[in-house]
Amino acid sequence: MNRPKRKEGISLEYLVQRARQGDVQAFVELMDSCRQRMYKTARSYFSSEEDIADAIQDTIESAWRSLPHLKKNEYFQTWITRILINKCIDIIRKNKRESPAETIPDQGGICMELANCEFEALMRTLDEKYRTVLLLYYGEGFKVSEIAQLLDMEENTVKTRLSRGREKFREIWSLENTAY
Repeated sequence: MNRPKRKEGISLEYLVQRARQGDVQAFVELMDSCRQRMYKTARSYFSSEEDIADAIQDTIESAWRSLPHLKKNEYFQTWITRILINKCIDIIRKNKRESPAETIPDQGGICMELANCEFEALMRTLDEKYRTVLLLYYGEGFKVSEIAQLLDMEENTVKTRLSRGREKFREIWSLENTAY
């Protein structure tokens, strides 16, 4: 996977190194470079902007505290994504404990792009284990081996979940399209 470069020619790894040494500005630049990716990942878990913002905020806070424990600078993107996924799962668990079972989940505001809204709705119908792997593979461009490392599972498990996730997505998609 190609590593993004900063517009000034400063590599992501260099910013990680500076941030690990306590450079707050370097950390802010790192978070800025990850902002869109983190939003897309959190959006795959939540329709509520508040939950998305909470997950990203918790991730940034946790990343700042844990940055000295990052083993290799080049794994920063994988590391921050893993933290975000864990924070999303924590919020889901917390919301399940706090919400009565008969409460209908908030579906957010009006979608500006109907196709995008339909896609997100279809993705939310998938089991989390398939949705996460599909998002990381297709949405974020991670390789199977990187997803396996990120989610702490075997590569064959990732491949199986990708295959089953694609199949379930196709099934749901064709059911939706035949209903019209």
